[in-house]
This record gives sequence, structure tokens and C-alpha cells, in this order.
Amino acid sequence: METTRQSKIARLLQKELSEIFLLQTKAMHGTLVSVSAVRISPDMSIARAYLSVFPSEKADELVKNINENMKSIRYELGTRVRHQLRIIPELKFFVDDSLDYIEKIDSLLK
Repeated sequence: METTRQSKIARLLQKELSEIFLLQTKAMHGTLVSVSAVRISPDMSIARAYLSVFPSEKADELVKNINENMKSIRYELGTRVRHQLRIIPELKFFVDDSLDYIEKIDSLLK
């Protein structure tokens, strides 16, 4: 169960990460990255961000690239939220495949 503080920080991180990815993917035409959820550990040291990638064929490659460039993303996030957070959490990115799962269930039900 998340505390109120955890959920507020998670929403803040989700909003800021979404803006960062929006600016970074403008150069990559035809690719869209959105942050569908952020879960933060109780000690606020680790944030797990779940990314939805369109087109989904590029998802694994893109998330691997994002994880390799995590330090620069964390630095950018730190410059944006330095007045709200004392310690910037360590970031871990994962593919959110819930939309693919929903489409698969819909196709099976039809």
C-alpha cells in the first residue's frame, strides 16, 4: 500500500519524466514514449517507471537504450525537481505491455 507521500512523488516523477521523453523523442519521428506509471519504494530511493512505446515493435530496443542513458535522464530529472525533492531516486525503466495484453484478450474474446 502506497502512502500519500509516495503517490505524490510518483505523480511528480511521472509528469516530469513524460515531459523529458516528449522533448527527447521529438527528433525521432514516428515514435512515441509515454510514462504510464511510476512506483516508488517506501524509502524513496528507487523509482520504477513503466513506459508505453508506440510502435510496440521498438519497445524493447528503446527501453534498453533508455536504461543505458539513465544517468543523463536522472540528471535532467534532478534539475527539474531539485526544489521539491532532497534526494533524486535511482531510476529503473520497464516496458508496460498492458495495452498489448488488452488487445490480445479482445482478439481472443472475438
